[in-house]
Amino acid sequence: MYAIKVELKLNNKERTKMAQHAGFARFVYNHGLYLMQQLDHKEYKGSSGKKINEIKKIFTGFTKKQPEFEWINKLSSRVYQNSFASLKNAFTRWHKGLGKSPQFKRQKDQRSFTVDSSNGKVVLDTGKRIKIPTLGTFMLKESLPCRYVTQTFTISETAGRWFVSFSVDAQKVPPLMHEVAEPVGVDLGVKCFATCSDGSKYVAPQPYQKAKTKLGKQQWRNRNKVLGNHRLGVKASNNAKKHYAKLAKIHAHVANIRKDFLHKTTTELAKKYALLHIEDLNTSGMIANHKLASAISDLGFYEFRRQLGYKQKHYGNQVMLVDRWYPSSKTCHNCANVQPMPLSERTYACYHCGHVVDRDLNAALNLASVPIGKLKPLEP
Repeated sequence: MYAIKVELKLNNKERTKMAQHAGFARFVYNHGLYLMQQLDHKEYKGSSGKKINEIKKIFTGFTKKQPEFEWINKLSSRVYQNSFASLKNAFTRWHKGLGKSPQFKRQKDQRSFTVDSSNGKVVLDTGKRIKIPTLGTFMLKESLPCRYVTQTFTISETAGRWFVSFSVDAQKVPPLMHEVAEPVGVDLGVKCFATCSDGSKYVAPQPYQKAKTKLGKQQWRNRNKVLGNHRLGVKASNNAKKHYAKLAKIHAHVANIRKDFLHKTTTELAKKYALLHIEDLNTSGMIANHKLASAISDLGFYEFRRQLGYKQKHYGNQVMLVDRWYPSSKTCHNCANVQPMPLSERTYACYHCGHVVDRDLNAALNLASVPIGKLKPLEP
């Protein structure tokens, strides 16, 4: 199973409709969470799921029928059904230790909501039109390449752009052959994002740095504006709202560049190499270094590892993690001599055999030939 996400092409009326449903979903989620917090859990026994089901019955049979909530009946009922399901899932994850306790959603958070077809799965035809259950038919920015069968749709907004995503119950057929069969080490770094043991290099795109510079300039130019303060009761002006909208677009542009680079890089590596050896990096520990924190966070080392993990099934390759304490950067690939290597030195010059090689390439070669005992498979 994998997901498809495409951008919607909406007019102003349709944008208002989506915003109303997103606000409805937020209202229902916060309403259910508030009632859960007001319950005396010593008096009312049972699991969180059972309590949320009872809250949903009260919402359906009483709350919706109140005059002040008449506006609810003009919106899709599948929105509040899925909002309660989302709240139930949040409590389940919290009780299992998989996430934090559910928090109230804010109006400035990302807007999203979920609807589904109560009559079972639906078929989406090819072309630039998509029929979303209980909402209607909308135009897409790009055509759907083939027909899909699905049931649940999630609509979300990012920097003024609306997207619809849906899951497809299908599996990609992995290739039978890879261009390179022997193990290949991949060393991650700040100067060069990824260096492979066969000499291939992947450098972070330059537009990313330009977008970051543009973001800094935009924030500096508006440093003296009164942008609003919720705690002090100061409302944001119209110009402040325009400023926030510009910032959101720049942030989205930076994020899109990063996502595009990571997806293309990981897909190319998964298609080309049958066996990859990567470092088990302690990303949180590396971020503690204030000189490298920004660069490491921006490049997305953890996301790179996550994508390589789940793409193993898609492309039939295998990714192995090298022991975190294996000295790949300090070891000479030619004679196995271990010596100190400060980050400022970009060339490895061995004190023992005199071998001179690029620092990142030397580390990648060591990762490719690491002993089996230092390896463990990367779980998707």
